Amino acid sequence: MTSIINTPKKIFEKEFKKVMRGYDQREVDEFLDDVIKDYEAYASMIEDLQAENEQLKARLKKVTAQPQASRAGVNFGQRTSDSIQQLSESPVTNFDILKRISRLEKEVFGKQITE
Repeated sequence: MTSIINTPKKIFEKEFKKVMRGYDQREVDEFLDDVIKDYEAYASMIEDLQAENEQLKARLKKVTAQPQASRAGVNFGQRTSDSIQQLSESPVTNFDILKRISRLEKEVFGKQITE
C-alpha cells in the first residue's frame, strides 16, 4: 500500500510563490480548502473501513473457532447433501421428473391449471 504524501494539515500550510502573472491566490486557497475536506473525508472513511475490517476478522475468527455442528446452515447443507445422495442412488426417469413438475405447478398455480 502506498503511503499518503499530503495530509490535510500539510495542504493547509502549503505556501506558493507569488508572481506577477500567477494564479489568483483566493481561487487557489478555495480549491485547496476543498482538497483538505476531501482528504479529511477519505481519512475518516479509511478509519471506518479499517475498524469494520477488524470487526469482521474477529467475527470470522469466532465463527471458525466454533464446532462445525453448531454453525448455522450446516443442517441445511447436510439435508441438501443427503437429498442429492438419495437422488443419485435412486434411478430417476423422465416420468418421475414430469410428475414432480406437475405437482409443483399444482402447488404454485392451484386451480388455475385444472380449469
